[in-house]
Amino acid sequence: MKTFFANILLALPVSLGLILTGCGKDDHELNTNLTPVSRLNAPVDDKYIKLQPATSATVSFEWDQARAEDGSLVLYEVVIDKDGGDFSNPIAKITSDGGGVQNKLTLSHKDLNSIAGKAGIAALATGKLKWTVNASKGYNIQPAKEARTIEVERPNGFAEIPVDVYLTGDATEAGADLAQAVKLKSTAPGVFEIYTSLKDGKYKFVDRNTGTPTTYFIDGAALREGGESTQSGGTKVYRLRLDFNNTAATVTEITAIGLWFAPENSIMYDLSYTSNGTWTFENKLINFHQESWGRDERYKFRVSVKAADGTAGTEWYGSSNADNNRPTATTPLSFWELKPVVNSDQYNYCYKFASEVDGKNCDVKLYFSPDKTYTHQVIVR
Repeated sequence: MKTFFANILLALPVSLGLILTGCGKDDHELNTNLTPVSRLNAPVDDKYIKLQPATSATVSFEWDQARAEDGSLVLYEVVIDKDGGDFSNPIAKITSDGGGVQNKLTLSHKDLNSIAGKAGIAALATGKLKWTVNASKGYNIQPAKEARTIEVERPNGFAEIPVDVYLTGDATEAGADLAQAVKLKSTAPGVFEIYTSLKDGKYKFVDRNTGTPTTYFIDGAALREGGESTQSGGTKVYRLRLDFNNTAATVTEITAIGLWFAPENSIMYDLSYTSNGTWTFENKLINFHQESWGRDERYKFRVSVKAADGTAGTEWYGSSNADNNRPTATTPLSFWELKPVVNSDQYNYCYKFASEVDGKNCDVKLYFSPDKTYTHQVIVR
């Protein structure tokens, strides 16, 4: 038995030596050698593309395959730069179709429009983009042997329409603290608005209220990126409407809002602007109008406006229904929502006061606030 264990001990150094020698040699060293893409196939050089980002249109980028020395998989990315760029600081790098495996990239007009905007090509302008393809295997990245350009014409509108828009600046109600910027109401895709007051000073719009946001400003009837707008002539109340789809801005001054009492065909009381898109009058007596058939309580709101060129006008806000019953405790809140009324007829699309309003002092509050549905309240004192 002693001889058996001795033989095992004598054999161990030799076995360990063989094991360590085997582990020291890498029989599976990674081969990253490859030949780059030799030719770009599509689009043809200097191809003109009229971008239609609102559609499902795409552009197909295609190229010859690169070859790995060991015959294994090669990955691709399309690299896009400004015209005349050397790809050292490209605008975009986009993995090819199939997670980078295919020698083809399908790029939407929407994404290409965004890239063109980042290249400094303005809305409604035409410019060139330079592109090539990088092939890679492991850490070995090889650019294609050629590069091409495409010429793109951008439509009107911004390359990227923000999801949210905020108002900030020393002229605004919330001041220049970015964190306190007031969010605009989204009224349609790419369209935002806010009812607010502006005092003398600077203001701008931003796509977020943290970090370093993209900024926008009103330049006449146009909406532009970067810069600030200036308010002068004292504090005024406005509706600011921004259309990012068409780079358009509409500045409308709200000069007065009155409660229109339909049976008397006149303004019963004017409402005063407070803040945050809110107008109000307080502790005012409301008497219904006596008719042969009973007490008439119909009302809506008349808004006096002034366009940027000084043209005065009138807008009406009332009910979504042409006629209504008096509201009760069970009437849904939607009854008081404010809807634009195109027909300025004396009686149509009026609300009705609740029965308990007649002969009482009341507060009326009108809310064109960005954080809620446009609506109003009648509060009996």
